[in-house]
Amino acid sequence: MNQAQSSHDGTTYDVIVLGAGPVGQNVADHARAAGLSVAVVERELVGGECSYWACVPSKALLRPVIAFADVSRVDGARQAVTGRLDSEGVFARRDRYVTDWDDSGQARWVKSIGADLFRGHGRIDGPRRVTVTPGDGTPQTLTARHAVAVATGSRPAMPDLPGIEAARPWTNRHGTDSSTVPDRLVVVGGGGVGVEMATLWQGLGSAVTLLARRSLLPRMEPFVGELIARGLTEAGADVRIGVQVTALRRPDAAGPVTLDLDDGSALETDEVLFATGRTPATDDIGLETIGLTPGSWLDVDTTCLVRGVDGAWLYACGDVNHRALLTHQGKYQGRTAGDAIAARAAGRPLDDDAWGDHATTADQHAVPQVFFTDPEAGAVGLTAEQAGRAGHRVEVVDVDFSTVQGAKLYADGYRGHARMVVDRDRDILLGVTFVGPGISELLHSATVAVAGEVPLKRLRHAVACFPTVSEIWLFLLAARHSG
Repeated sequence: MNQAQSSHDGTTYDVIVLGAGPVGQNVADHARAAGLSVAVVERELVGGECSYWACVPSKALLRPVIAFADVSRVDGARQAVTGRLDSEGVFARRDRYVTDWDDSGQARWVKSIGADLFRGHGRIDGPRRVTVTPGDGTPQTLTARHAVAVATGSRPAMPDLPGIEAARPWTNRHGTDSSTVPDRLVVVGGGGVGVEMATLWQGLGSAVTLLARRSLLPRMEPFVGELIARGLTEAGADVRIGVQVTALRRPDAAGPVTLDLDDGSALETDEVLFATGRTPATDDIGLETIGLTPGSWLDVDTTCLVRGVDGAWLYACGDVNHRALLTHQGKYQGRTAGDAIAARAAGRPLDDDAWGDHATTADQHAVPQVFFTDPEAGAVGLTAEQAGRAGHRVEVVDVDFSTVQGAKLYADGYRGHARMVVDRDRDILLGVTFVGPGISELLHSATVAVAGEVPLKRLRHAVACFPTVSEIWLFLLAARHSG
């Protein structure tokens, strides 16, 4: 790290970052590495949603569920496991990974890179100005010489339904910080949060009903949702597709919730969790002072510079720009934006052409995503439908994992599917999708192939070890050749 530091007087900095989650931390880290002075503003916990209520706690909770399922698929091992998961042990594991919701370690990290942390609610107050209001102190106004970066993330979008407030539904936060297993849980929403929460709580002992308007994970290849629905059903969950909630009733705050459904039926449960989308956390950050609409997603260019604002000073990274609501993609944007801010501050030309140092090209062409369900689902790039809509001449190659010896050795009766979407004109991969046990660690190979635009003629020379699950690549390429 370049420790050269621009001077600041406690109120003026080169860069001000709103939000100290992983996205804001990456902006700050890269700006500091270039020698810029940085102020980081956080109104909740340093580490953000991902560290305390999303990615980290959910994966800490899900890992025992998936491990238990994996053991049940291996003869000789399944016989050694009796009983059910110890929910108290699972919750204790989660608590360790969220450091009991104590952010002092992450706050020390901010200090360690040479940035200043301001705790309180930050609001933009005109160009390059941010006012920070602490919970129990006097507001302080900070000024940025070069940039303000908004990394305030998103929050759950709750539907406007009769009785929803009285029902006190869970969101992703309740789904990851609760330490009580409800006897019955209804999960509303078939996206990533919905399927993971259904997998988690079913594994911990709840009788889960999952309600989805469309197929599960509808933005992925169609077979993904079908296999995950099958897995959840076999685990004991009640999966209902094409159903919507029309109203909720909870007359007794300590009693059950009744959901009225659009098919005319009613469903009683002890708790209900809504996973029906996200909304940007931009409603109270002062956007109106610079001509933008409070509560809106922020439209950005490839360097994450916000469009529609005079002067090149406002950046938006992570969920707030609505490009890819995934922590790893937000961190990628944060690194890119931090480097672009430094280049502009130094008067250096930007390398913002496709795949350049100051371009978030992967947001359009190589976004990876993994869902820790049983079976796991992972994909990168475009689906076949998306590629066709984008005007590509595509070839679709499908292979069932049951043909792969490495997969069969990984789990008895291994069940999974793989697809690659090929650009016929350039002979490169536009997208790859895997569904099956343990495929999460396989996805990065696909991400490298898609982001690197590796020609399939060369990709066949990347030999997979025998016998591993990654042999699926051999079968995909062979199926494409034979086709």
